[in-house]
Amino acid sequence: MKPQTFELVRYTDISGVSGTGVVAEGCVFTDGSVALRWHGANPSTAVWPDLDSILAVHGHCGATVVRWLDVSEMEPVPGTDLLPGELTHILATGRRTHSTTHNGTPAAASA
Repeated sequence: MKPQTFELVRYTDISGVSGTGVVAEGCVFTDGSVALRWHGANPSTAVWPDLDSILAVHGHCGATVVRWLDVSEMEPVPGTDLLPGELTHILATGRRTHSTTHNGTPAAASA
């Protein structure tokens, strides 16, 4: 297993600081700890104990979600080879990526 990379995508900027779109990038290490690098005029890097901690602080009830970048390189779950990469990742790790409603708008967070 190797570290997994992701982006934080923000649909609504509740604080008025980060903007919308891709606001940060990160890496989940094999022990579950996470390095997160914020974009923008005042970039910063922080280390977190896990992804759930980041989403508890910065998820803003579903306004910010995780988009996995390297799902194609993750080990597939047997029998899921025909499923899209993100769904395969969810089944393999139990980690949920971003969720949307049927019309593509963000749904409430379910971390």
